[in-house]
Amino acid sequence: MNRFLSQKFRFYTFVSITLLLFVHSYNLQSTYLTPFSTVSEALTFTTFTEYFLSNGLLRFRIPMLFMISGYIFALQDYKPYPERIKRRFVSLIIPFLIWSAVNLAITYLWQQYPATAQAVKNANVDQLGDNRPYDQIGWAGVLFRWVVRPVSFQLWFIRSLFIYNILYPFIRWAVTKFPIIWFSIVLIFWHTIYSFLFIEGQGLFSFSLGIWLYKTSYPIHKKPSWFSGYLCWLFYIGLSIIKTFMAFELEPGNTLNQVIIYLLYDISISAGILSIWFTADDAVRYFMEKKWFVWASSFSFIIFALHAPLLHYATNLAFIFFHQVPAYHLLTYFLVPVVIFFLCIGIGAFLRHLFPQVYKIATGKRGF
Repeated sequence: MNRFLSQKFRFYTFVSITLLLFVHSYNLQSTYLTPFSTVSEALTFTTFTEYFLSNGLLRFRIPMLFMISGYIFALQDYKPYPERIKRRFVSLIIPFLIWSAVNLAITYLWQQYPATAQAVKNANVDQLGDNRPYDQIGWAGVLFRWVVRPVSFQLWFIRSLFIYNILYPFIRWAVTKFPIIWFSIVLIFWHTIYSFLFIEGQGLFSFSLGIWLYKTSYPIHKKPSWFSGYLCWLFYIGLSIIKTFMAFELEPGNTLNQVIIYLLYDISISAGILSIWFTADDAVRYFMEKKWFVWASSFSFIIFALHAPLLHYATNLAFIFFHQVPAYHLLTYFLVPVVIFFLCIGIGAFLRHLFPQVYKIATGKRGF
């Protein structure tokens, strides 16, 4: 892998994780968004903007991260498979357990004071739907949340990624021997919206695609002759706008409507990934030459692991104190992620400077 490709991977990993804060900052009635989610609220500038960004324009992130992960894992085939799995356990599962515990502790501390406890309750991010204080849930419930259903729900990504790493020999065999059959099956699995033993379709499809790109030596560093940046950006932005309007206007629960919205989603994120990957090389070169940007990007994992549920608690705390401010929903949507972003970087820099060994373990040796 050449130096510029390595820089692109690092750049887009950091950008994708940073944008994740704005996706999770969605603060309207239904905060759980699927690709085909419709909206029961009135169409306003605020509701349109939040849905357009969180469930439209910024949806490229997870597929891109899984594709990068699959590509890099395939790149390391010269290393023994057992050794790689051992290292991935250290870099994925141990940080999973650490940050799941950290965010449980943060939640517990917020539950000790009336205003912050109300913010935690209003955030309603418990994956089991039980928003009682942990004192009432008991140790069994807390342990289950630590290992299986973390309140830091974004950690599903690294847990699923570890499972894909374990399944890598089989995935590689299927991708290289029967690519059409494999991708057809995985694509169908993706669109069922189901998961099995923490395996979900979109991640599996994108991880497999990353492996295929490497194994076929596809020149991802070079813009294809058939590629049109103008058309891709037009599809990306235009379909995201159309999808957003449809989410407000179409009848909720209608299967045909959901299929149409999902189709628009598929096309838009595909166009988005292509647009962002093949038209932003100058931006990558510019930022990766800036020491401050490279320094900030070293904290990508801290931002990923620490931002939720803290982002949701801070959002709902802002609602309690600033709900009389005009357009407080939209202001909170943009401002709180920025505050959490700098808070995460500050905590990461503090830990790395004063407790480097702890930082190394907690991040899986990332950021040095």
